[in-house]
Amino acid sequence: QVQLVESGGGLVQPGGSLRLSCAASGFTFSRYGMSWYRQAPGKERELVAHISSSGSTNYADSVKGRFTISRDNAKNSVYLRMNTLKPEDTAVYYCYAPRYISWGQGTQVTVSS
Repeated sequence: QVQLVESGGGLVQPGGSLRLSCAASGFTFSRYGMSWYRQAPGKERELVAHISSSGSTNYADSVKGRFTISRDNAKNSVYLRMNTLKPEDTAVYYCYAPRYISWGQGTQVTVSS
């Protein structure tokens, strides 16, 4: 059974940083790409970043240069480092395993002064 558990969200001031974590279980993590999505109130869920099994990455234009996705296969975990946060980054952030079409429960990120 695939499980994805996010953590690390919270309230941060504009310009601040957060690091989200996603612990995966139930599949051979190192073999598959992983993604982070987000959904703001009243908006559709959107792809934020993806990392392949080999470590190549891609990002939404809105977060390029500010966010970094990484993975630790020894810990079955994927991370999202978010710097220079803006109010428009406020959303629920979800970890996603495309191979299994499986979502985490989400973690709230609020950027506000």
